[in-house]
Amino acid sequence: MQRVVLVTGANSGIGLALCERILSEDSTIHLCLACRNLQRAEAARTTLINSYPGADVCIQKVDVGSITSVLQAAKDLKERYRRIDYVYLNAGIMPNPRVNMKAFFSGLFSRKVVRMFATGEGLLTQEDKLTQDGLQEVFATNVFGHFVLIRELEPLLTQSINTSQLIWTSSSNARRNAFSLTDYQHNQGQEPYSSSKYATDLLSVALNCYCNKQGLYSSVVCPGLVMTNLTYGILPSFFWTLIMPVMWLIRVFTNTFTLSPYNGAEALLWLFKQKPESLDPLAKYHSFTSWLGQNYVQPIKMDVEEETAEIFLQKLLDLEKKIREKTRCHC
Repeated sequence: MQRVVLVTGANSGIGLALCERILSEDSTIHLCLACRNLQRAEAARTTLINSYPGADVCIQKVDVGSITSVLQAAKDLKERYRRIDYVYLNAGIMPNPRVNMKAFFSGLFSRKVVRMFATGEGLLTQEDKLTQDGLQEVFATNVFGHFVLIRELEPLLTQSINTSQLIWTSSSNARRNAFSLTDYQHNQGQEPYSSSKYATDLLSVALNCYCNKQGLYSSVVCPGLVMTNLTYGILPSFFWTLIMPVMWLIRVFTNTFTLSPYNGAEALLWLFKQKPESLDPLAKYHSFTSWLGQNYVQPIKMDVEEETAEIFLQKLLDLEKKIREKTRCHC
């Protein structure tokens, strides 16, 4: 039976590279590009069809930062499919990133340069804003919209006859000290992206605790440092031109600089080929690239506590209930 693969944020960067690599692995799948911008999604679909003639690729409009859009997309998907085998929760934003230039230049010529580029710790801040649903935009897009989508698609994902996989694109920037259970939307801080990625790590752990018995498994991936539109938005283009030689040099000493979307998608593709029951629910699967350009995957235990993950899941369930009640009132 034809496997169904859904990828959010599939029109560019790691999402598009993943789609290309999955089709190169198995061109018989049905691939659904779940994207906010239909024009870009159609361009991505055309690229995939040109590379893999006869590939079964469709488009689903969804803005995971909008609950209304997520609910409509879920409705469409439930009408279209009887089951979904893989959901790649890849869409994400890092709005208005700012670099602490003092920290950047001091770190550039220190022993901390590799860690600084790999994690962005102490380097990046972002300006967040509220969505129409009254949620912080980064949290809504990177975490909650995907959570609501999963909840809506549960009938297609939890079937006894076969397993399904949720695969989250996380980050090395997912840090415990950027996240707080009392401020999980990160209203008060300046690192909403880091907070949101740590939140996805927690959520994946919690979902495994509650959904494995129903045949649904969740995994988390770190693509490494990848040059995408999101990355290029952090610094002016001339800065990237200046520091790229340094980054290639650093790559000799660290395997986290995957740099290209193709390389960054390594762990995402690797999980596509694994039996989910065999995976470690507490590990993050990292895409690594050696200085010789060889790609490989390595699991690394996440800095998460299962109790915290369960509390966070309950907070999301409470928020989901509140948002649904609000949505019904507006209708």
